[in-house]
Amino acid sequence: GLVLMYAIGPQRANVLNALSGGDYYSDTYFVIKQVVSLVLAIGAFVALAMVPFTFLKRYAEQLVWIGLGLCILLYITGNVLQISQIAQCSLGACRWFELGPLGGFQPAEFLKFALLLYVARFIGIRYQQDKLNDIHQTVWPVVGVALVSLFFVVVLQKDLGTGLAIASMLFAMLVASGMKWSILGKIIAGGLILGVLSVLFFPHRMERITTFLQGDNSTAQDAQDANYHIKNAKIALGTGGLLGLGIGNSVQATGYLPEAINDSVFAIIGETFGFVGAVVVLIVFSALLIRLLRISDHLLDMPMRLAVAGVWGWLAAHVVLNIASMLGVFPLTGITLPLLSFGGTSMVFVAAALGLTFQLSRYT
Repeated sequence: GLVLMYAIGPQRANVLNALSGGDYYSDTYFVIKQVVSLVLAIGAFVALAMVPFTFLKRYAEQLVWIGLGLCILLYITGNVLQISQIAQCSLGACRWFELGPLGGFQPAEFLKFALLLYVARFIGIRYQQDKLNDIHQTVWPVVGVALVSLFFVVVLQKDLGTGLAIASMLFAMLVASGMKWSILGKIIAGGLILGVLSVLFFPHRMERITTFLQGDNSTAQDAQDANYHIKNAKIALGTGGLLGLGIGNSVQATGYLPEAINDSVFAIIGETFGFVGAVVVLIVFSALLIRLLRISDHLLDMPMRLAVAGVWGWLAAHVVLNIASMLGVFPLTGITLPLLSFGGTSMVFVAAALGLTFQLSRYT
């Protein structure tokens, strides 16, 4: 991740300086911020590897309330009061708190981690009470907290990518719990219906779906064209060839590929390090996800098992959705590639989740 920021940071800085007509961004701006994020992420990993899981479970419900409260505060300050000094808003969506020199803080990531702890604890208790498949005492409470959380993230913050990651995380936990598939099937059906509605009622999401269905049949010469993003992502991947153009030689990062430093970073990996580099990244992520499954499978304590399964669902959603959208096999979704994309909040909470998993692996 740091190598990527070093490679494309100066190009990104030039693009932003040209757009703003100033020289606020230096060549080392992005790599320095990523180093700071990495230090914080390592701290989060160590902290969650040391803080007892029983302690975290005890305050899981309070953490969920804090997460929801932060989402409400963000909506009020960003959409209602429109206080730019507090809320960062871009393209009509307010997803970050403004923290000055530290950048932004995304409360949806905090809420995601809080939900991981809360649902693991809640379902674990119901499992011990032999009420796992109880519709009223188990299923509806979990579905209820999921719907409320997804409403804040998907509807108010207009962040479908994070919403899909939360849904994937919670569903992985339900599957790992051993809940009956007759119940899980109904949850899947309900989720699909809500997913379709979340697309139909938001024109920009519908446009992405129609663009995906068109494939390469339409032209995209202007950055405002709907399929401009994915076409340039494919150009980046194709240009990289077998071994890539090399560090500092990316063309798409100079302003052609939108979000080159965060959501589109896999395409830049393909352009810079080629097919070999992209495959190496896939192998590393696959190894990590397989290890998470093994840890979950070997845990006897149900809340621990569910927590690790949730981390697997969380990371798997980010990896699969990000890479699939860059390859054009899934509609474009704004979602980070864990630990590689630029962004402090995502890196810190992913590291925290992995730190928690590292702690729980001691009990396998």
